[in-house]
Amino acid sequence: MAGPVKSTVGYIIVQQENKAKVRNVMVISNEECMPKCKLLVMDMWFKATKSWHWKFEPTVRVWKLKEEKICEEYRCIVTDKVEEAKWKGLSVNDNWQQMKDIMMETAQDICGMTKGPRRHKETWWWNEEVAEAVREKKIKYGKWKKENTKEAWKEYEKSRQNAKRVIFSTEEKKQKECANDLND
Repeated sequence: MAGPVKSTVGYIIVQQENKAKVRNVMVISNEECMPKCKLLVMDMWFKATKSWHWKFEPTVRVWKLKEEKICEEYRCIVTDKVEEAKWKGLSVNDNWQQMKDIMMETAQDICGMTKGPRRHKETWWWNEEVAEAVREKKIKYGKWKKENTKEAWKEYEKSRQNAKRVIFSTEEKKQKECANDLND
């Protein structure tokens, strides 16, 4: 080398498949890591590859309490357990915890626990009108796939639009009902 050298360029080794992930390379001029060497910094963009597996946790089947027979049995058992429990000399939090334990244990005994994750997402707005529109759409889709004609496609398009309209109106009605229940 001829003449005085002010700085030396360093190298960052990157694998061929990671070259596209390099976003920014710069030399930090004020930072001298070795004599006549400046700090070379590189930004890389990596996608998170960690996969999250949702672990199923059993829950109490509280929806069974909607049935009158089961609800009455639950009410009787909870009443008996509350009468047997010792409430005196406990703080408010301890009383609350004891009541919660009584209710949860009774619900587990009477209603049972879920055995696996839900198979289908619950649609609280689903009704017979929506079911009929979706059923009709599926039938028209199968007909179109089998025949592969323009007439079958038009029928399928009409039934698909009808199903979308029915679903939207039903969902909107149910949302308004829920809002009205909350306001009352």
